Amino acid sequence: MTLNIRVFPGARKDLFKDEGGLVKVYLTAPPLDGRANEALVKFLGRHFDVRISSIEIIKGLKSRNKVINIKDL
Repeated sequence: MTLNIRVFPGARKDLFKDEGGLVKVYLTAPPLDGRANEALVKFLGRHFDVRISSIEIIKGLKSRNKVINIKDL
């Protein structure tokens, strides 16, 4: 499964919103030193109940717009 995600780091709480074709993920982690990317992978693992190793950021490591591949879904 491939998802197009818009990430909002530095939010007040972690939140997942599916708005039509665009998925918005709000994270409390700051966008420094890859912390938001790590938090995103962990959050998606919990949300979809899959292993963290099955989640891969394909595109957008340094952008808020990301393409995510989840292998076990």
